[in-house]
Amino acid sequence: MRVLNSITTIKDTVEKLKGKNIKIKVNKGRNKIVHLTAIINEVYPSMFVINPTSDVELDRRSFSYSDVLCGDIVFL
Repeated sequence: MRVLNSITTIKDTVEKLKGKNIKIKVNKGRNKIVHLTAIINEVYPSMFVINPTSDVELDRRSFSYSDVLCGDIVFL
């Protein structure tokens, strides 16, 4: 995917991906990286909620747009 370099660009991209099956790489810290398939269920002004569709140890989680900007979440 292209480089996302501002919060407004990230918000627009997440809004377009809402309701679609997407592949995500999540950095959980301490060298724990999880690759999963998920659906973006809800989009709010300061965060968004994903619901994993693949079998992983992650449950429904919310992330801020700055997590995407910092690289903690990458849309593949």
